[in-house]
Formats: sequence, C-alpha cells, structure tokens
Amino acid sequence: MHAYRTKTCADLRASDVGETVRLSGWVHRIRDHGGILFIDLRDHYGVTQVLCDPDSPVFKDVEKLRAEWCVRIDGTVKARDAALVNPKLPTGEIEVFATGMEVLGAAKELPLQVFGDQEYPEETRLRYRYLDLRREQMQRNMTLRSDVVRSIRQRMWDQGFREYQTPIITASSPEGARDFLVPSRLHPGKFYALPQAPQQFKQLLMVSGFDRYFQIAPCFRDEDPRADRSPTDFYQLDMEMSFVEQQDVFDTIQPVIQGVFEEFGGGKRVDATWEQISYADSALWYGTDKPDLRNPIKMQDASEHFRGSGFAIFAKLLEQEGTEVRAIPAPTGGSRKFCDRMNAFAQKEGLPGMGYIFWRDQGEGIEAAGPLAKNIGPERTEAIRQQLGLGIGDAAFFLGGKPEAFERVAGRARTVIGDELGLTEQDRYAFAWIVDFPMYEKDDEGGIDFSHNPFSMPQGGRAALDGDPLKVLGFQYDLACNGYELISGAIRNHKPEIMFKAFELAGYGEEEVRKRFGGMVNAFQYGAPPHGGCAAGIDRIVMLLAEEENIREVILFPMNQRAEDLMMDAPSDPTPAQLRELRLRVLPPES
Repeated sequence: MHAYRTKTCADLRASDVGETVRLSGWVHRIRDHGGILFIDLRDHYGVTQVLCDPDSPVFKDVEKLRAEWCVRIDGTVKARDAALVNPKLPTGEIEVFATGMEVLGAAKELPLQVFGDQEYPEETRLRYRYLDLRREQMQRNMTLRSDVVRSIRQRMWDQGFREYQTPIITASSPEGARDFLVPSRLHPGKFYALPQAPQQFKQLLMVSGFDRYFQIAPCFRDEDPRADRSPTDFYQLDMEMSFVEQQDVFDTIQPVIQGVFEEFGGGKRVDATWEQISYADSALWYGTDKPDLRNPIKMQDASEHFRGSGFAIFAKLLEQEGTEVRAIPAPTGGSRKFCDRMNAFAQKEGLPGMGYIFWRDQGEGIEAAGPLAKNIGPERTEAIRQQLGLGIGDAAFFLGGKPEAFERVAGRARTVIGDELGLTEQDRYAFAWIVDFPMYEKDDEGGIDFSHNPFSMPQGGRAALDGDPLKVLGFQYDLACNGYELISGAIRNHKPEIMFKAFELAGYGEEEVRKRFGGMVNAFQYGAPPHGGCAAGIDRIVMLLAEEENIREVILFPMNQRAEDLMMDAPSDPTPAQLRELRLRVLPPES
C-alpha cells in the first residue's frame, strides 16, 4: 500500500463499499455523537467522512485529534444509512471506518478557523495566508486561476502564437508607474529595474521575426494599492503580432477572452458583439474610459437647454469657455425621495449638489417637477425629456462645469443610479473596446506629457505631430468589462523618425531617447515590421470570474494595502554587509 494514500478525499463512491483504503489530509472538523466520532477529512480534492467508535483499534488516538491536524487514515469503506446520505458531497453515500491512523503533522491552536465562514481581519488572513488558503473559497479561487491560465495558454497556441520568456532584470522604462530598482553589485552606483511590462522586449521580438509572441508575464510596478490592483507585482497575458492593424488585434484576442469567460463564467451571458467606443464618447456617455455597459444609462450633453435659461447657476457657468452641463437619465427614478438621495450622494462626493428634474402625471398630462423645472420652464424641460427619451415616473440629474472637474463623479452617479434602480444586469459580461485615446495630456505644470503608452503610433503618422499635440490621437485601445479595464494595447510606433518627434513633444530630446531606449531605437533601423499587441490582466480577469471585489482574493500571496508581506516580513532591512557589498547607504526616514 502507498505510504500516504490510495485514494483522494474526493474519490470514494458507493461502488467502493468494502474496499480497504488509505487517505491523507487535514481534520476539517470533528463531531462527537455519544462516543462515536465523525471526522470530516479534507484534502485539495474534497471531503470524506471518517467514522471511529470504541471498537476501532485507534479510537483513543482519534480522540486526541484537533482541527487542522494533518493525518493518515486507514480504514474500510462503508455505506451510509439511507437517512444519513449527504447529497451535497460527491462522497456523501459512504464513510470510512478507521482501523489505523498516523499523525503526519500536529497543529497548534489556530489563529483563524478553516472550517466555516467566519470573517477575520485582513492582517490576520495575510499573516497566516497558508491557513487562509486552506479555506474552501480560497481553494476554489486559486484552482480557478490555474484553470484560467491553462485555458488562456491553450487558446493562444490555437491562434498560432508561441510563448517566449523575456528578462526579469532589465533597464528602467517610463511605463507610467514607478520602477522597482535593483542595485548592481558588479557595477556600483548603477541599478537594474524590474520590468513594468515586457514592452520593449516583445517589440524587439517582432523585429527579430518571431511574428506571434505571447507570455503569461510577471510585471512589477511600485504603485499605490487599490481593490482591483496589486501594489507590487501582477501577471498579464502579454501578446504581440507583426504585420497587423488595430482590427487584426481585436479579432485575434476576442476569441481568447470571450472563450475564457464562456468557459468559466458560471453560465452568465457573455457578449459576443464588442462595441468600439471612442475615448471622447466614453467620457461623455459614461464618465469613465472603462464603462460598465450592463448599465443602460447613457449620459448626454444638455448644455443648450440651460444656456440663457432662468437657472442662473448653469446659465452663467456656460458663459465660460470649456464648460458644459451633462444630463444623467434615471428611468423609474422619478420620486422626490430618490432625487434627494442622489443629491446627497453628490454632496458626499465633494460637489455642492446635483440638480434634478422628475416627471409625473398630474391628471392633465405629464408634468416636470423639481427646482430646475421651475427655473427653466416647461418648454425647456419638455425638450430635455424628449432628448433623453424619458416619461412619467422618470428623472434626470444634471452636473455642470468643466468636464474634467465633474466627469468622474458623474460616472459614479451613473453607476449608483443604475444599481439602486435595478437597471444594471447582474448575470452578464459586457465588453467594449475603447479606442482613439489622446496621445498627450497637460501635466501639472502645464507642459505636455504622454497620456497613455509612449510607444504607440499616432493616427496620421508623422504629419499628425505637426499640429496641436492635445488633438493627436493614438492607435491605442483598452478593453472594458463590467466597469474594469481588462486589456490595454496599441499599434506600435516602429519608425525612429516618428518616435523621436513623438518624444520631443513630451519633452524628451533625441539624445535622451537614444540613451533610455537605445536597444529599441537601434533595432528599428534594421527593417522593423509594423506591429501591435496588447496585455490582459490575469488577476483582474480571475477576480471578475470569481465574483470577488478585491484582487487579493485571487492572488496566492498578496501584499497588504501598505505593500507589505506580513507572512514573510517584507520589505526587510538589509544587513550592513549587504549594503557594503553594494556600496549603498540607507538614509533615515524623513521625520
């Protein structure tokens, strides 16, 4: 007999009754029914009930067992009484009568319980992550993650891609976040960087003639944590293709992502038609570049209805350049109570409030009500209602100013309205490509900087860079799903003369570009093909499929919100010997 097990804790069925078996696993829970002990023995695969009574030669040993002891059980498979069959367990028709036992690993008093659904502080869960991972939900999440990665890999191979591994230690690159720097022992005073993404290497692979590359790639960014973002490292499906245009990338990656969501989406509807929405339209309609299209609400510009109107706040606002009034339709939201609640929401978001109109039936036809309606009159309110396609029992909310000042609050208000009014479909994965991103934006000092990927090809090529930089659009695109960004990508700038000009507009001279990206610039002088690609966030995909709201629930060993590993005590202090070897000195923290 095998030293530890002949079956897993998920294998045994009624057909195995009478068989002598050996199982190994953890004591999930123990129940004492009048001197008869029942043990739920758990391994990675499932649970088997073990029975032990005073007739068993190991009864006294089994009495000493406690939760989460790791044990080996020998015994005979017996059929459960019909009344005691557990239909919720695959092994629910049988139990194992214990005839032998060995403790493989005893457990101290537990800092958190594995059995049950108790809630524990995140600090406790992360400090004892190896125990937290034993819990059923965490086992499910991590198994799902593994299965999703396997499926992605197979789907990429089926699309004609090959997987290649790019370096982990490399040079610093401006990818939009802070680098993790690694000091060099052999070159004192110099530093490597952990890659924020395999961006330059995958482009160099295209120059090298590999045509279709992918990798499940680790990426490292020194970022502030969020619920949907890891503060240190994450994994992405990284891909690149030669001789392609934007639509070719879309047509290639959609079957991969759609197929994964159909395979692991638990029966939810997966959209097969992926709309393409410009960045400008997405900001206008949804207040974000990662819209949740399960929510049917689409915001509209209602400025003309308030220009020169009796509502002085909006009328005077619209006299200023670059301002507008945006309307958020709220079908079925036409009650003063709901409107007041949304007005309070806006105030919590830091705004003075949110104007509203709601429509009701007063017996003589439809009537507009609310403070705005009284100020702008029936003709304007009716024009607004017609534009928004609203009727009796509906409402509309209004925010005004420069879009960049109120857009995100408007987007959050749209989400809250959709959720509270039950308009957002819950059993659906809705996808949309966001396209036509601006290449540049103004920085805090009023200068010009890249707004997205600096290696993207501008729409219109070199000629597009001779005009207003803020009007230049790039061949850049994101994939949004249910309010999250899943994919980001671009058609790359593979021509040195266009790259130099693009970086010049952002304040990088040719000499600096050659210094920072010399390998790529040099390579592009030797017959670089047109190429493009994208990267999909593995952690975020799994988070959506697992229906989790926090990305740490789908990462094996995540950092906490302060980017600390409580289990391994990282980051840690270097020893004086290590610092001397690296010729480094650590400054005390600023007081």
